[in-house]
Amino acid sequence: MKIYTKRGDSGQTSLFRGGRVGKDDVRVDAYGQVDELNAVLGFALAQGLPSPLSSRVERVQVELFDLGADLATPVQGDEAEVTHFPEAPIERLEAEIDQWSATLPPLRHFILPGGARGGAALQLARAVCRRAERSAVRLSRSASLNPFVLRYLNRLSDWLFVAARVANQAAGQTETRWFPPHQRDQ
Repeated sequence: MKIYTKRGDSGQTSLFRGGRVGKDDVRVDAYGQVDELNAVLGFALAQGLPSPLSSRVERVQVELFDLGADLATPVQGDEAEVTHFPEAPIERLEAEIDQWSATLPPLRHFILPGGARGGAALQLARAVCRRAERSAVRLSRSASLNPFVLRYLNRLSDWLFVAARVANQAAGQTETRWFPPHQRDQ
């Protein structure tokens, strides 16, 4: 199978279930942002994440492929052939957030992104996830969208924040507290 097809040379791309749209279409932007998030998670894994966090990040990467496929599939009349992104991964993210949060120091202040390489990469993934969510929200204003897509992206950004804290704690990195301007040393 060839990697290039030349079908997109004019700025158009194909959607699942047919149809062609511009590569700058809001739907393409939404699943493109999810693809970028998936790549950032691959980068985070390459930085070294503790076990079992690394296997959970890999699971999220698979879920993001599923979610991207859902975004790339316009809702049409007969939905019998379409597999939509389910609710179960959202519930799993919530359970993991609760599990991890019980082992972390309680948050009483805002913290700055950073820390160990893996933790910092997960914070970057969190920011990219928020952008992907905004893009999906824009799509939802003009097209029918599976509501679990928006819920998953919203919950995933929370999960990534907590996962970054877990990675930093495992690496022995302390969190850097953010202070408002009037409380900073001048």
